Amino acid sequence: MGFNVQKVTEDLVKWTRDWFEQNGPGCNAVVGISGGKDSSVVAALMVRALGRERVIGVLMPNGEQNDIHMSHLLVEHLGIEHYTVNIGGAFEATIAAMKAAGVEPSRQTVINLPPRLRMSALYAMSQSRNGRVANTCNLSEDWVGYSTRYGDNAGDFSPLSHLVVREVKALGRYLGLPEALVEKAPSDGLTGKTDEDNLGFTYAVLDRYIREGVCEDPAIKEKIDRKHVQNLFKLQYMPCFPYTPED
Repeated sequence: MGFNVQKVTEDLVKWTRDWFEQNGPGCNAVVGISGGKDSSVVAALMVRALGRERVIGVLMPNGEQNDIHMSHLLVEHLGIEHYTVNIGGAFEATIAAMKAAGVEPSRQTVINLPPRLRMSALYAMSQSRNGRVANTCNLSEDWVGYSTRYGDNAGDFSPLSHLVVREVKALGRYLGLPEALVEKAPSDGLTGKTDEDNLGFTYAVLDRYIREGVCEDPAIKEKIDRKHVQNLFKLQYMPCFPYTPED
């Protein structure tokens, strides 16, 4: 299955310009910068679509971040306005408050709280700087639910949600991003494991299954299918009780 990176880039640029014209003429694009391929590609696309003067990068380490230099590499490469909002204090305070209330935070709480705090910071920045928040998730992650609801899967618009990892990487190279950013192995930032370690399969395998319907390992196919079904709710609107007033 072919991927015309030039055409997709041109279409994405037009789509972004049209969306901003309809939903925020003159507004800035606010992008959370992790130093990984997804936020790097989205930031580069925003620069191409809107101009660097309308793109704001927000670096959000949770205390100390060993790979923060990758985020600096991106914002310096693109020449965009950027700010660092350290969420470490908010994270520690929330965990401490839960414990003081008599609730021991679960492992998943500790993992999912930082992305939710980051999204709150992005919206605070957006409201303060006349912005619109860019979602940076890709189709591969969304397919198996590898995102945090109301965390990194939130946003006002989503350029990459229909593109798998290999396509996002192709965009990054076409946009001239440093190879270190395109090929940086994504991780959860807490366990020291990569996304692929946590998932139990590679994005290459997942991408092929999504695009071609082919997965040669039955056990991995079953795992992908199970994760997909279990996590579909993350991509759907919140269910609402369908009440209709009686006459």
